[in-house]
This record gives sequence, structure tokens and C-alpha cells, in this order.
Amino acid sequence: AAARLSGTENRLVSLPLSRIRVIMKSSPEVSSINQDALFLTAKATELFVQYLATYSYKHGRGKEKNALTYTDLSHTAEECETFQFLADILPKKILASKYLKMLEKEKRDGEVREDDDEGEEEEDEDEA
Repeated sequence: AAARLSGTENRLVSLPLSRIRVIMKSSPEVSSINQDALFLTAKATELFVQYLATYSYKHGRGKEKNALTYTDLSHTAEECETFQFLADILPKKILASKYLKMLEKEKRDGEVREDDDEGEEEEDEDEA
């Protein structure tokens, strides 16, 4: 009966259960995985991805182009509170030149702050 049940479960989810098992086992806290837990994790993941895609399509420019784009997904991750935990995984696309300029600006700002800190330390020594 268990073999028949797992065959039925495989048809109820689109994601490969073997891959999900590998991902789940990669966690050091997981020692064994119940077949039901595996199936439920796969189904929950599938439903989450479906919800993310549907939400992104409806609230993005996908309707105009009749397609879901990476930009729609990254915009959803940035703007929707529910999906903000994905912002690091789905960052907005920017040109490499813009990114390099941002890094350069951050580096300059960091140097200015370090100089300010040194000035404050000198003032503290004068007061003592």
C-alpha cells in the first residue's frame, strides 16, 4: 500500500521529491524525513511558487506583455511586505556600470566616516 501511495503522491506534485529530499537532508538538524513530511513540503513549496508567480504577474507588467518576467518577481520581493524576505534572492537587475559606481560611492562614504571617527577620538583626548 505504501508504494501505491507514494506513486499517487508523485502525481499530485510537480516538483521532484528526490530533489526536495536532498535539500531537506542538507540541513544539519534533519536526520530522517518522513514520506508525508516530504510530500507536504513539496506541495507547500509548489503552492508558494504558484502564489508568488500569480501575484507578481497580476501586480507587474506581465499583463501588458502576457508574460511573467524576472523584473516582475524582483519588484514583488521589494514592494510587497509578504515577500520581502526574498529581496536578497531576487534583487533588482542593474547594469554592471551602475553597480560599480554604487560600490565606489559606498567606499568613499566609508572613508569619510572613518575620518570623522578619528577626529572625534582626537577631541576626546584633548578633553582628558
